[in-house]
Amino acid sequence: MREVPMRYVKANQIGIVLFVVLSFLFNQPLILGVLWIIQVVGLASGGKLNLFVQIAKAVFTGKGTETQAVELQRFNNVLAVLFLTLALVSFGLGWQVAGYIFSSMLLLAASAALLGYCVGCTVYFWYKQLRAGRKIGF
Repeated sequence: MREVPMRYVKANQIGIVLFVVLSFLFNQPLILGVLWIIQVVGLASGGKLNLFVQIAKAVFTGKGTETQAVELQRFNNVLAVLFLTLALVSFGLGWQVAGYIFSSMLLLAASAALLGYCVGCTVYFWYKQLRAGRKIGF
């Protein structure tokens, strides 16, 4: 199974949090558009061309032992692009509240991941359980 160093995963999460917070501070959905481009390019390139990962590669030269599965990282990136897309479409349609809700959901998920709880990982687990035909207990 292919793995991604956690320092790159964390760099992406920090970038997401930073851009969403900046979009809120400046009341500028265009910043979310830039973040959307960064995430889509990263997703399409398997993470290789993600701006935040490129910065992390330049800054962090040491070897870390903690990793995350590429499949899980890709799933989380798809969720990030989905929420960004929903936020941007909402802002574009003039649905400000919905735009802020979707971008806030992304902000909360990325912030929680930085603090140690991966919401996307939980959703991924539920998804895999459902695909396997297992019941999900709450």
